[in-house]
Amino acid sequence: MKHYILSKRLLYKYSKILRRGFSSHCKKEWQSVVGLEVHAQLNTESKLFSGAENTFGGLVNNCVSLFDAAIPGTLPVLNGKCVELGILTALALSCKVNEVSTFDRKHYFYADLPAGYQITQQRSPLASDGIINFQVFTPGVHKKPYNKSSKIKQIQLEQDSGKSLHDAELKRSLVDLNRAGAPLIELVFEPDLEDGEEAAALVKELVLIVQRLGACTGRMEEGALRVDANVSMHHAGEPLSTRTEIKNIGSVRGVAGAIRHEIERQRSILEGGGRILNETRSWDATAKITVPMRDKEVVQDYRFMPEPNLPPLRVNLKTKEYSHDVISVPLIKDKMPELPEESRTKLIKNYELRPEIAVQLVNEPVLLDFFQTITLVKARNPTKVANLLLNDLLTVLNKRKLDATSCPLTVNQLEDLVDLLLDKKISLDVCRKTIDELLEGTGSSAMDIIKHKGWLLITDEAEIVKSCIKVIENNPKLVKQYKEGKTKVFKALLGILSKTTDNKLDMSIASEKLEELLKK
Repeated sequence: MKHYILSKRLLYKYSKILRRGFSSHCKKEWQSVVGLEVHAQLNTESKLFSGAENTFGGLVNNCVSLFDAAIPGTLPVLNGKCVELGILTALALSCKVNEVSTFDRKHYFYADLPAGYQITQQRSPLASDGIINFQVFTPGVHKKPYNKSSKIKQIQLEQDSGKSLHDAELKRSLVDLNRAGAPLIELVFEPDLEDGEEAAALVKELVLIVQRLGACTGRMEEGALRVDANVSMHHAGEPLSTRTEIKNIGSVRGVAGAIRHEIERQRSILEGGGRILNETRSWDATAKITVPMRDKEVVQDYRFMPEPNLPPLRVNLKTKEYSHDVISVPLIKDKMPELPEESRTKLIKNYELRPEIAVQLVNEPVLLDFFQTITLVKARNPTKVANLLLNDLLTVLNKRKLDATSCPLTVNQLEDLVDLLLDKKISLDVCRKTIDELLEGTGSSAMDIIKHKGWLLITDEAEIVKSCIKVIENNPKLVKQYKEGKTKVFKALLGILSKTTDNKLDMSIASEKLEELLKK
Protein backbone atom coordinates (compact mmCIF):
# COMPACT_ATOMS: atom_id res chain seq x y z
CA MET A 1 0.00 0.00 0.00
CA LYS A 2 2.85 2.37 0.88
CA HIS A 3 4.49 1.71 -2.49
CA TYR A 4 1.20 2.54 -4.21
CA ILE A 5 0.83 5.85 -2.30
CA LEU A 6 4.44 6.80 -3.05
CA SER A 7 4.06 6.04 -6.74
CA LYS A 8 0.82 8.03 -6.82
CA ARG A 9 2.52 11.03 -5.23
CA LEU A 10 5.43 10.78 -7.64
CA LEU A 11 3.01 10.53 -10.58
CA TYR A 12 1.19 13.68 -9.39
CA LYS A 13 4.50 15.52 -8.87
CA TYR A 14 5.88 14.64 -12.30
CA SER A 15 2.58 15.42 -14.04
CA LYS A 16 2.76 18.97 -12.57
CA ILE A 17 6.35 19.37 -13.82
CA LEU A 18 5.36 18.11 -17.27
CA ARG A 19 2.34 20.45 -17.45
CA ARG A 20 4.48 23.41 -16.38
CA GLY A 21 7.16 22.53 -18.92
CA PHE A 22 4.57 22.06 -21.68
CA SER A 23 2.85 25.38 -20.98
CA SER A 24 6.16 27.28 -20.90
CA HIS A 25 7.10 25.62 -24.19
CA CYS A 26 3.79 26.65 -25.75
CA LYS A 27 4.21 30.28 -24.64
CA LYS A 28 6.62 31.45 -27.31
CA GLU A 29 8.73 34.55 -26.86
CA TRP A 30 8.20 37.51 -29.19
CA GLN A 31 11.32 38.30 -31.22
CA SER A 32 12.04 41.76 -32.61
CA VAL A 33 13.30 42.47 -36.12
CA VAL A 34 14.79 45.81 -37.12
CA GLY A 35 15.72 47.23 -40.54
CA LEU A 36 17.24 50.65 -41.16
CA GLU A 37 17.11 53.25 -43.91
CA VAL A 38 19.79 55.94 -43.61
CA HIS A 39 20.02 59.25 -45.45
CA ALA A 40 23.53 60.75 -45.54
CA GLN A 41 24.08 64.24 -46.92
CA LEU A 42 27.08 64.25 -49.25
CA ASN A 43 29.94 66.59 -48.38
CA THR A 44 30.09 68.62 -51.60
CA GLU A 45 30.32 72.36 -52.27
CA SER A 46 27.21 72.45 -54.48
CA LYS A 47 23.89 70.58 -54.63
CA LEU A 48 23.04 67.41 -56.55
CA PHE A 49 21.48 69.01 -59.65
CA SER A 50 22.26 72.73 -59.29
CA GLY A 51 25.16 75.07 -58.60
CA ALA A 52 23.63 76.43 -55.36
CA GLU A 53 25.83 76.24 -52.26
CA ASN A 54 25.45 73.07 -50.21
CA THR A 55 25.93 74.31 -46.64
CA PHE A 56 24.41 74.12 -43.17
CA GLY A 57 23.27 77.09 -41.11
CA GLY A 58 23.14 79.73 -43.87
CA LEU A 59 20.64 82.59 -44.02
CA VAL A 60 17.10 81.38 -44.68
CA ASN A 61 16.38 80.84 -48.41
CA ASN A 62 19.83 82.16 -49.31
CA CYS A 63 21.24 79.02 -51.00
CA VAL A 64 18.47 78.40 -53.53
CA SER A 65 18.87 78.23 -57.33
CA LEU A 66 16.04 78.57 -59.83
CA PHE A 67 16.05 74.78 -60.26
CA ASP A 68 15.80 74.21 -56.47
CA ALA A 69 12.72 76.46 -56.42
CA ALA A 70 11.22 74.45 -59.34
CA ILE A 71 10.99 77.46 -61.67
CA PRO A 72 9.55 76.22 -65.00
CA GLY A 73 12.10 75.75 -67.76
CA THR A 74 15.03 74.89 -65.47
CA LEU A 75 16.83 71.57 -65.97
CA PRO A 76 18.91 69.33 -63.65
CA VAL A 77 22.69 68.98 -64.20
CA LEU A 78 24.20 66.03 -62.29
CA ASN A 79 27.07 66.88 -59.90
CA GLY A 80 29.94 64.47 -60.72
CA LYS A 81 31.47 64.83 -57.24
CA CYS A 82 28.26 63.42 -55.72
CA VAL A 83 28.55 60.35 -57.94
CA GLU A 84 32.19 59.85 -56.91
CA LEU A 85 31.38 60.06 -53.19
CA GLY A 86 28.42 57.71 -53.66
CA ILE A 87 30.65 55.15 -55.42
CA LEU A 88 33.39 55.50 -52.77
CA THR A 89 30.85 54.79 -50.01
CA ALA A 90 29.45 51.83 -51.95
CA LEU A 91 32.94 50.33 -52.38
CA ALA A 92 33.71 50.79 -48.67
CA LEU A 93 30.55 48.79 -47.91
CA SER A 94 31.42 45.96 -50.37
CA CYS A 95 28.55 46.88 -52.70
CA LYS A 96 28.30 45.98 -56.34
CA VAL A 97 28.50 49.26 -58.29
CA ASN A 98 26.12 49.11 -61.23
CA GLU A 99 27.54 50.00 -64.63
CA VAL A 100 24.26 51.73 -65.55
CA SER A 101 21.87 53.38 -63.11
CA THR A 102 18.85 55.58 -63.81
CA PHE A 103 16.92 58.38 -62.13
CA ASP A 104 13.23 58.37 -61.26
CA ARG A 105 10.64 60.88 -60.15
CA LYS A 106 8.93 60.06 -56.85
CA HIS A 107 5.73 62.11 -56.59
CA TYR A 108 4.36 63.38 -53.30
CA PHE A 109 3.07 66.74 -52.14
CA TYR A 110 4.71 68.64 -49.30
CA ALA A 111 4.96 72.40 -48.89
CA ASP A 112 8.76 72.15 -48.82
CA LEU A 113 8.97 70.12 -52.05
CA PRO A 114 8.42 72.80 -54.73
CA ALA A 115 8.42 70.50 -57.77
CA GLY A 116 5.88 68.06 -56.28
CA TYR A 117 8.35 65.22 -56.83
CA GLN A 118 11.79 64.08 -55.68
CA ILE A 119 14.48 62.86 -58.09
CA THR A 120 15.79 59.53 -56.78
CA GLN A 121 17.03 56.10 -57.99
CA GLN A 122 14.32 53.72 -56.88
CA ARG A 123 14.43 51.15 -59.67
CA SER A 124 18.04 51.12 -60.92
CA PRO A 125 20.23 52.34 -58.05
CA LEU A 126 23.88 53.38 -58.10
CA ALA A 127 24.93 50.26 -56.13
CA SER A 128 23.42 47.17 -54.50
CA ASP A 129 24.12 43.96 -52.56
CA GLY A 130 26.57 45.21 -49.93
CA ILE A 131 27.33 44.38 -46.31
CA ILE A 132 28.49 46.30 -43.26
CA ASN A 133 30.42 44.48 -40.53
CA PHE A 134 30.56 46.08 -37.11
CA GLN A 135 31.06 45.32 -33.44
CA VAL A 136 28.33 45.78 -30.85
CA PHE A 137 29.58 47.05 -27.52
CA THR A 138 27.86 49.44 -25.12
CA PRO A 139 29.63 49.88 -21.75
CA GLY A 140 27.21 48.92 -18.98
CA VAL A 141 25.04 46.90 -21.37
CA HIS A 142 27.46 44.37 -22.91
CA LYS A 143 30.28 42.60 -21.06
CA LYS A 144 32.36 42.28 -24.20
CA PRO A 145 32.02 43.16 -27.92
CA TYR A 146 30.44 40.77 -30.39
CA ASN A 147 30.54 40.82 -34.20
CA LYS A 148 27.44 41.57 -36.25
CA SER A 149 26.75 42.29 -39.91
CA SER A 150 23.86 43.74 -41.88
CA LYS A 151 23.19 43.35 -45.59
CA ILE A 152 22.66 46.41 -47.75
CA LYS A 153 19.91 46.13 -50.34
CA GLN A 154 20.85 49.25 -52.29
CA ILE A 155 22.51 52.67 -52.24
CA GLN A 156 20.87 55.38 -54.30
CA LEU A 157 21.48 59.04 -55.08
CA GLU A 158 18.61 61.44 -54.41
CA GLN A 159 17.84 65.06 -53.63
CA ASP A 160 16.69 66.35 -50.25
CA SER A 161 13.53 68.37 -49.64
CA GLY A 162 13.36 71.80 -48.01
CA LYS A 163 12.44 72.42 -44.39
CA SER A 164 9.10 73.51 -42.94
CA LEU A 165 9.21 75.76 -39.89
CA HIS A 166 6.05 75.76 -37.77
CA ASP A 167 5.30 78.78 -35.57
CA ALA A 168 2.81 77.75 -32.86
CA GLU A 169 2.25 81.29 -31.58
CA LEU A 170 1.61 82.90 -34.96
CA LYS A 171 -0.22 79.75 -36.11
CA ARG A 172 1.49 79.61 -39.47
CA SER A 173 4.18 77.62 -41.26
CA LEU A 174 7.18 78.97 -43.15
CA VAL A 175 9.39 77.21 -45.67
CA ASP A 176 13.20 77.30 -45.93
CA LEU A 177 14.48 75.93 -49.26
CA ASN A 178 18.20 76.04 -48.40
CA ARG A 179 18.19 72.24 -48.02
CA ALA A 180 16.05 71.62 -51.15
CA GLY A 181 18.12 69.76 -53.71
CA ALA A 182 20.95 68.95 -51.25
CA PRO A 183 22.74 65.74 -52.33
CA LEU A 184 21.86 62.56 -50.41
CA ILE A 185 22.70 58.91 -50.57
CA GLU A 186 20.04 56.63 -49.18
CA LEU A 187 21.29 53.34 -47.78
CA VAL A 188 18.58 50.68 -47.51
CA PHE A 189 19.49 47.84 -45.11
CA GLU A 190 17.83 44.44 -44.89
CA PRO A 191 15.77 43.72 -41.73
CA ASP A 192 18.43 41.59 -40.02
CA LEU A 193 19.03 43.39 -36.71
CA GLU A 194 17.55 42.31 -33.39
CA ASP A 195 17.46 45.35 -31.11
CA GLY A 196 18.24 49.02 -30.63
CA GLU A 197 21.82 48.51 -29.44
CA GLU A 198 22.70 46.65 -32.66
CA ALA A 199 21.06 49.39 -34.73
CA ALA A 200 22.95 52.10 -32.80
CA ALA A 201 26.24 50.22 -33.30
CA LEU A 202 25.55 49.98 -37.06
CA VAL A 203 24.81 53.71 -37.30
CA LYS A 204 27.96 54.57 -35.31
CA GLU A 205 30.05 52.39 -37.63
CA LEU A 206 28.45 54.00 -40.69
CA VAL A 207 29.18 57.49 -39.31
CA LEU A 208 32.83 56.52 -38.78
CA ILE A 209 33.09 55.11 -42.31
CA VAL A 210 31.57 58.13 -44.12
CA GLN A 211 33.73 60.47 -42.02
CA ARG A 212 36.90 58.52 -42.93
CA LEU A 213 35.87 58.67 -46.61
CA GLY A 214 35.08 62.39 -46.44
CA ALA A 215 31.72 61.55 -48.01
CA CYS A 216 29.61 63.04 -45.20
CA THR A 217 30.31 65.08 -42.06
CA GLY A 218 28.25 62.56 -40.05
CA ARG A 219 26.97 65.37 -37.81
CA MET A 220 23.59 63.96 -36.87
CA GLU A 221 22.76 67.04 -34.78
CA GLU A 222 22.87 69.07 -38.03
CA GLY A 223 20.74 66.56 -39.94
CA ALA A 224 23.71 65.46 -42.08
CA LEU A 225 22.81 61.84 -41.30
CA ARG A 226 19.23 60.81 -40.51
CA VAL A 227 17.91 57.37 -39.60
CA ASP A 228 14.53 55.74 -40.25
CA ALA A 229 13.95 52.47 -38.38
CA ASN A 230 11.42 49.78 -39.31
CA VAL A 231 10.42 47.62 -36.33
CA SER A 232 8.26 44.49 -36.28
CA MET A 233 7.75 41.43 -34.06
CA HIS A 234 7.21 37.73 -34.68
CA HIS A 235 7.55 34.27 -33.18
CA ALA A 236 10.55 32.22 -34.33
CA GLY A 237 9.82 30.53 -37.65
CA GLU A 238 6.69 32.62 -38.30
CA PRO A 239 6.13 35.58 -40.68
CA LEU A 240 6.79 39.12 -39.44
CA SER A 241 3.89 41.05 -37.95
CA THR A 242 2.86 44.51 -39.17
CA ARG A 243 5.79 46.90 -39.00
CA THR A 244 5.98 50.50 -37.84
CA GLU A 245 8.44 53.08 -39.14
CA ILE A 246 10.20 55.58 -36.86
CA LYS A 247 11.23 58.61 -38.94
CA ASN A 248 14.21 60.96 -38.76
CA ILE A 249 16.01 59.82 -35.60
CA GLY A 250 18.78 62.36 -35.01
CA SER A 251 21.37 60.72 -32.74
CA VAL A 252 23.09 57.37 -32.16
CA ARG A 253 21.65 56.99 -28.64
CA GLY A 254 18.31 58.16 -30.01
CA VAL A 255 18.36 55.18 -32.41
CA ALA A 256 18.90 52.78 -29.49
CA GLY A 257 16.24 54.45 -27.32
CA ALA A 258 13.59 54.78 -30.02
CA ILE A 259 13.87 51.15 -31.13
CA ARG A 260 14.00 49.86 -27.55
CA HIS A 261 10.80 51.74 -26.69
CA GLU A 262 9.03 50.66 -29.89
CA ILE A 263 9.90 46.99 -29.30
CA GLU A 264 8.49 47.16 -25.76
CA ARG A 265 5.38 49.02 -26.97
CA GLN A 266 4.67 46.43 -29.68
CA ARG A 267 5.39 43.49 -27.35
CA SER A 268 2.98 44.89 -24.77
CA ILE A 269 0.21 45.30 -27.39
CA LEU A 270 0.70 41.81 -28.86
CA GLU A 271 0.84 40.09 -25.48
CA GLY A 272 -2.40 41.87 -24.59
CA GLY A 273 -4.06 40.45 -27.72
CA GLY A 274 -4.02 43.77 -29.60
CA ARG A 275 -3.10 44.59 -33.21
CA ILE A 276 -0.15 46.64 -34.44
CA LEU A 277 -1.13 49.48 -36.78
CA ASN A 278 0.86 50.11 -39.94
CA GLU A 279 1.94 53.66 -39.17
CA THR A 280 4.77 56.17 -39.16
CA ARG A 281 5.94 57.33 -35.75
CA SER A 282 8.48 59.87 -34.51
CA TRP A 283 10.88 59.77 -31.56
CA ASP A 284 10.30 62.21 -28.72
CA ALA A 285 13.82 62.46 -27.24
CA THR A 286 12.59 64.40 -24.20
CA ALA A 287 9.77 62.04 -23.15
CA LYS A 288 11.75 58.98 -24.40
CA ILE A 289 8.74 57.60 -26.32
CA THR A 290 7.65 57.14 -29.92
CA VAL A 291 4.55 59.10 -30.95
CA PRO A 292 2.25 58.55 -33.96
CA MET A 293 2.68 60.84 -37.00
CA ARG A 294 0.45 59.34 -39.69
CA ASP A 295 -1.05 55.96 -40.55
CA LYS A 296 0.07 53.88 -43.53
CA GLU A 297 -2.95 51.56 -43.73
CA VAL A 298 -3.66 52.94 -47.22
CA VAL A 299 -0.56 52.41 -49.37
CA GLN A 300 0.62 55.72 -50.84
CA ASP A 301 1.08 55.72 -54.61
CA TYR A 302 4.27 57.64 -55.39
CA ARG A 303 3.67 57.22 -59.14
CA PHE A 304 7.32 56.50 -59.93
CA MET A 305 8.32 57.38 -63.49
CA PRO A 306 11.66 57.74 -65.30
CA GLU A 307 13.21 61.21 -64.97
CA PRO A 308 12.96 62.53 -68.58
CA ASN A 309 15.59 65.26 -68.15
CA LEU A 310 18.46 63.00 -67.05
CA PRO A 311 20.09 60.28 -69.21
CA PRO A 312 21.17 56.95 -67.66
CA LEU A 313 24.30 57.28 -65.50
CA ARG A 314 27.12 55.12 -66.89
CA VAL A 315 30.38 54.38 -65.05
CA ASN A 316 33.61 52.64 -66.07
CA LEU A 317 34.00 49.43 -64.01
CA LYS A 318 37.10 48.05 -65.75
CA THR A 319 39.88 50.54 -66.52
CA LYS A 320 41.63 53.39 -64.72
CA GLU A 321 41.17 55.81 -67.60
CA TYR A 322 40.32 59.34 -66.41
CA SER A 323 37.48 61.06 -68.26
CA HIS A 324 35.24 64.06 -67.55
CA ASP A 325 32.26 62.19 -68.98
CA VAL A 326 32.62 58.68 -67.51
CA ILE A 327 33.78 58.07 -63.92
CA SER A 328 36.35 55.28 -63.40
CA VAL A 329 35.42 53.05 -60.45
CA PRO A 330 38.95 51.47 -60.17
CA LEU A 331 40.45 54.98 -59.87
CA ILE A 332 38.07 55.78 -57.01
CA LYS A 333 38.90 52.46 -55.33
CA ASP A 334 42.58 53.50 -55.22
CA LYS A 335 41.60 56.47 -53.00
CA MET A 336 40.12 54.22 -50.29
CA PRO A 337 41.48 55.17 -46.83
CA GLU A 338 41.92 52.85 -43.84
CA LEU A 339 38.47 51.87 -42.56
CA PRO A 340 37.41 51.56 -38.88
CA GLU A 341 37.53 47.74 -38.86
CA GLU A 342 41.16 47.81 -40.05
CA SER A 343 41.99 50.35 -37.32
CA ARG A 344 40.50 48.11 -34.61
CA THR A 345 42.45 45.10 -35.87
CA LYS A 346 45.71 47.08 -35.84
CA LEU A 347 45.10 48.38 -32.31
CA ILE A 348 44.57 44.85 -31.00
CA LYS A 349 47.51 43.39 -32.92
CA ASN A 350 50.12 46.18 -32.64
CA TYR A 351 49.30 47.56 -29.20
CA GLU A 352 47.86 44.40 -27.55
CA LEU A 353 44.71 46.26 -26.48
CA ARG A 354 41.56 44.44 -25.38
CA PRO A 355 38.82 44.39 -28.08
CA GLU A 356 36.45 46.59 -26.03
CA ILE A 357 39.15 49.26 -25.64
CA ALA A 358 39.88 49.14 -29.40
CA VAL A 359 36.15 49.58 -30.13
CA GLN A 360 35.86 52.59 -27.81
CA LEU A 361 38.99 54.27 -29.20
CA VAL A 362 37.92 53.90 -32.83
CA ASN A 363 34.45 55.21 -31.90
CA GLU A 364 36.09 58.47 -30.77
CA PRO A 365 38.30 59.65 -33.69
CA VAL A 366 39.77 62.55 -31.65
CA LEU A 367 40.88 60.20 -28.86
CA LEU A 368 42.26 57.75 -31.43
CA ASP A 369 44.43 60.54 -32.89
CA PHE A 370 45.61 61.44 -29.37
CA PHE A 371 46.42 57.77 -28.66
CA GLN A 372 48.40 57.24 -31.85
CA THR A 373 50.47 60.40 -31.31
CA ILE A 374 51.15 59.80 -27.61
CA THR A 375 52.21 56.17 -28.15
CA LEU A 376 54.82 57.14 -30.77
CA VAL A 377 57.17 57.17 -27.76
CA LYS A 378 57.61 53.43 -27.14
CA ALA A 379 58.21 53.81 -23.40
CA ARG A 380 54.58 54.84 -22.91
CA ASN A 381 52.37 51.88 -22.04
CA PRO A 382 49.56 51.73 -24.67
CA THR A 383 47.00 50.21 -22.29
CA LYS A 384 47.60 52.89 -19.64
CA VAL A 385 47.45 55.66 -22.27
CA ALA A 386 44.14 54.26 -23.58
CA ASN A 387 42.74 54.00 -20.04
CA LEU A 388 43.70 57.62 -19.30
CA LEU A 389 41.93 58.82 -22.46
CA LEU A 390 38.82 56.65 -22.15
CA ASN A 391 38.35 56.72 -18.38
CA ASP A 392 39.92 59.89 -16.98
CA LEU A 393 39.69 62.37 -19.87
CA LEU A 394 36.20 61.28 -20.97
CA THR A 395 34.92 61.30 -17.36
CA VAL A 396 35.98 64.93 -16.89
CA LEU A 397 34.63 65.94 -20.31
CA ASN A 398 31.27 64.26 -19.58
CA LYS A 399 30.99 66.08 -16.23
CA ARG A 400 31.46 69.36 -18.08
CA LYS A 401 28.99 68.20 -20.78
CA LEU A 402 31.70 68.45 -23.43
CA ASP A 403 32.08 66.14 -26.42
CA ALA A 404 35.43 64.56 -27.26
CA THR A 405 35.36 66.40 -30.62
CA SER A 406 35.33 69.75 -28.79
CA CYS A 407 38.13 68.83 -26.34
CA PRO A 408 40.38 71.92 -26.03
CA LEU A 409 43.40 70.03 -24.65
CA THR A 410 46.50 69.68 -26.84
CA VAL A 411 48.53 66.54 -27.47
CA ASN A 412 51.49 68.10 -25.61
CA GLN A 413 49.38 68.66 -22.47
CA LEU A 414 48.17 65.06 -22.54
CA GLU A 415 51.71 63.74 -23.16
CA ASP A 416 52.94 65.63 -20.05
CA LEU A 417 50.10 64.12 -17.99
CA VAL A 418 50.77 60.59 -19.27
CA ASP A 419 54.49 60.89 -18.43
CA LEU A 420 53.76 62.20 -14.92
CA LEU A 421 51.33 59.35 -14.32
CA LEU A 422 53.61 56.63 -15.71
CA ASP A 423 56.57 58.00 -13.72
CA LYS A 424 54.36 57.74 -10.60
CA LYS A 425 54.71 61.43 -9.86
CA ILE A 426 50.92 61.88 -9.64
CA SER A 427 47.95 59.64 -8.79
CA LEU A 428 44.91 58.92 -11.00
CA ASP A 429 42.84 61.19 -8.78
CA VAL A 430 45.30 64.05 -9.29
CA CYS A 431 45.38 63.28 -13.01
CA ARG A 432 41.61 63.92 -13.25
CA LYS A 433 41.88 67.08 -11.13
CA THR A 434 44.65 68.36 -13.40
CA ILE A 435 42.60 67.67 -16.54
CA ASP A 436 39.75 69.65 -14.97
CA GLU A 437 42.13 72.56 -14.27
CA LEU A 438 43.58 72.43 -17.80
CA LEU A 439 40.06 72.69 -19.24
CA GLU A 440 39.73 76.07 -17.51
CA GLY A 441 42.10 77.36 -20.20
CA THR A 442 44.40 79.36 -17.91
CA GLY A 443 47.41 78.62 -20.14
CA SER A 444 49.32 76.88 -17.34
CA SER A 445 51.11 73.60 -18.03
CA ALA A 446 50.18 70.38 -16.23
CA MET A 447 53.35 70.51 -14.10
CA ASP A 448 52.76 74.17 -13.15
CA ILE A 449 49.24 73.33 -11.93
CA ILE A 450 50.41 70.25 -9.99
CA LYS A 451 53.28 72.12 -8.28
CA HIS A 452 51.07 75.12 -7.46
CA LYS A 453 48.41 72.86 -5.90
CA GLY A 454 50.98 70.66 -4.11
CA TRP A 455 49.71 67.52 -5.84
CA LEU A 456 53.03 65.75 -6.51
CA LEU A 457 53.18 62.25 -5.02
CA ILE A 458 55.46 61.63 -2.04
CA THR A 459 57.87 58.85 -2.99
CA ASP A 460 60.43 59.36 -0.22
CA GLU A 461 60.43 56.05 1.73
CA ALA A 462 61.38 57.62 5.07
CA GLU A 463 58.45 60.04 4.91
CA ILE A 464 56.07 57.26 3.86
CA VAL A 465 57.22 55.08 6.80
CA LYS A 466 56.51 57.97 9.23
CA SER A 467 52.93 58.24 7.89
CA CYS A 468 52.46 54.46 8.20
CA ILE A 469 53.66 54.48 11.84
CA LYS A 470 51.14 57.25 12.67
CA VAL A 471 48.28 55.19 11.19
CA ILE A 472 49.36 52.10 13.18
CA GLU A 473 49.59 54.11 16.42
CA ASN A 474 46.18 55.80 15.91
CA ASN A 475 44.29 52.59 15.02
CA PRO A 476 45.21 49.93 17.65
CA LYS A 477 41.93 47.97 17.22
CA LEU A 478 42.43 47.44 13.49
CA VAL A 479 46.10 46.55 14.05
CA LYS A 480 45.11 43.98 16.71
CA GLN A 481 42.53 42.42 14.33
CA TYR A 482 45.13 42.20 11.55
CA LYS A 483 47.64 40.46 13.84
CA GLU A 484 44.94 38.04 14.95
CA GLY A 485 44.57 36.88 11.33
CA LYS A 486 41.85 39.20 10.00
CA THR A 487 43.92 40.35 7.04
CA LYS A 488 40.91 42.01 5.33
CA VAL A 489 41.31 45.03 7.64
CA PHE A 490 44.53 45.84 5.75
CA LYS A 491 42.46 47.60 3.09
CA ALA A 492 40.81 49.71 5.79
CA LEU A 493 44.21 50.75 7.13
CA LEU A 494 45.35 51.63 3.60
CA GLY A 495 42.21 53.73 3.15
CA ILE A 496 42.92 55.63 6.38
CA LEU A 497 46.54 56.16 5.28
CA SER A 498 45.43 57.54 1.91
CA LYS A 499 42.82 59.83 3.49
CA THR A 500 45.09 61.24 6.22
CA THR A 501 47.77 62.11 3.65
CA ASP A 502 45.32 63.68 1.11
CA ASN A 503 46.13 60.93 -1.45
CA LYS A 504 49.67 62.29 -1.80
CA LEU A 505 51.54 59.06 -1.08
CA ASP A 506 52.73 56.61 -3.71
CA MET A 507 50.36 53.86 -2.58
CA SER A 508 52.40 51.03 -4.11
CA ILE A 509 55.33 51.92 -1.81
CA ALA A 510 52.99 52.77 1.09
CA SER A 511 51.24 49.39 0.87
CA GLU A 512 54.56 47.55 0.95
CA LYS A 513 55.92 49.55 3.93
CA LEU A 514 52.67 49.30 5.92
CA GLU A 515 52.63 45.52 5.50
CA GLU A 516 56.27 45.28 6.63
CA LEU A 517 55.54 47.33 9.77
CA LEU A 518 52.45 45.27 10.64
CA LYS A 519 54.36 41.99 10.39
CA LYS A 520 57.04 43.10 12.88
